[in-house]
This record gives sequence, C-alpha cells and structure tokens, in this order.
Amino acid sequence: MGTVVSLTVPVRPGDGLQADLDRLEAATAVVEDQFTALDAQFSLYRADSEASRIARGELTLLQASPLMRDLYADAVRWRRRTDGAFTPERPDGLLDLSGLVKGYAIAEAGRSLAALGLHDWCLNAGGDVLVSGSPAPSPAGASPWLAGIVDPADRRTLLGAYPLGAQAPARLAQPPARLALATSGSAERGDHIWTVGLRGPSGPRRAEFTQVSVAAQDIVTADVLATAIVAGGRPALDAVTARWDVDVLAVAHDGGLLATPGFRAPSAA
Repeated sequence: MGTVVSLTVPVRPGDGLQADLDRLEAATAVVEDQFTALDAQFSLYRADSEASRIARGELTLLQASPLMRDLYADAVRWRRRTDGAFTPERPDGLLDLSGLVKGYAIAEAGRSLAALGLHDWCLNAGGDVLVSGSPAPSPAGASPWLAGIVDPADRRTLLGAYPLGAQAPARLAQPPARLALATSGSAERGDHIWTVGLRGPSGPRRAEFTQVSVAAQDIVTADVLATAIVAGGRPALDAVTARWDVDVLAVAHDGGLLATPGFRAPSAA
C-alpha cells in the first residue's frame, strides 16, 4: 500500500516487562505480515497482484478470491450509503479497492493485537490511526491517545490534536470514545481521489477540500467517510454528519476550516 506503519505500545517496568516485550515483538511481526500480504493481493502497482490481474482482464470478480469479492461487496455497500461519493471504480472503470483496503488492514491488525493480549496500543498507517486503551492507564483514570492533524499547507505544523481511546471517569457517562481517525486529501499524494459531480467546461474540477479528517468508532468507517467527503465536497460533508455519529475536520483550499463540535472542543485544540 506504499505506506509507513508504526505501532506504539506503552511498556511498563515490572515483573512482566520481558513478557510485554515478547508480545510487542510478536505483534510487530503479525502487523507487518498482514500489511505485506494485503499489499501483495490488492496493490495496483504490483504487476503480479490479484488486483492487477483483474485490471488486465486476466481474472474476473467471479473468479477472484473470497476476500477480493467480500471487499468489493463492502465497497458497493459504502457507495450506496454515501450516494456514490465513495466508489470502488475509477472514472475509467478500473476496479480499485485502495480506498477500503487500508482501513480493513488496520482493523485486522487491531484484532490481531487484541488476540495477542495487548490492551494499550496505537497503530498508525500513513496517518490513519486506530487505538486501544490508553498510553498511560492509572487507578485515577486513563488518559486518551492524542492524534495530531497535520496542516496541509505546512506539513511541519499541526492544526490540532484529537483525543482517541480511553476516557477519564468524569466522562464515562458520555458516548463511547472514538477509537479511529482517518485523513484523506491531496496534501500528501496529490489529487488521487476522483471527485463526484464536480465538473467544469473542460472536465472535472478539483475537490472542494484539500484535506478531510474523520474520527469514528472504527477505522473503516473513518477512512471511507473521509474519502467520501473529499470526493463529494460539501454535499457529502452535510450528508455524512447527518447520518453518522462522527467528528469531521475539513480544510478548504483557502485554508478555511469546517469542524464538528468534537474538533472544536478544548481537548482537540
């Protein structure tokens, strides 16, 4: 998937330190293996991948692997739920599941970390973040992880930080904490997301937003909806915030910000 993946696990000194280190080493290997396998299957930059074979017409979806068919079916469901803003097909008709695969890979890695007995961790894949637990749990209450939102106009600057994961006891009566944050846009990789319904005299116009970050309960929802808002512009933003329990921070090309209350809260500043 051409992305850097990092895993952060707070290791606490004590009798179980070596066991924690062993679990961390095993977790790192598992995450690396999962991302490598999915890249080998779904990358359109690899001539030998299953996705590339489908693109060349050597393989049909009916002949494809169960995972390929399942993710395509998921992508179609997301296309329907987002009124076409998210789609698994490029404008030229080529099947491209990259908008779904990274979120799926992160989610699968998270399930593997839980299965290994790790409760507190932060997984970051190219700026898309999934967390569990807290970086500093204590009897007085667990602090959240803070996920930074980079300014698309200056990659050395943060627009803010969004709290993910554990909440302090005083907030336990509030809705469950967000566990995932995904960011889509053109700042890192250029205009790689095709827009929906934005056409000018000479063809498609550029997207309304240069960057969109979505915080949600799960990483697939966050990733898909961030992509959908970039692709669909303000109509998609309005639809997403009306239909889903998410927080959104959208950055316009002139630097203007549109943010839901969660991103305007002091803890996200």
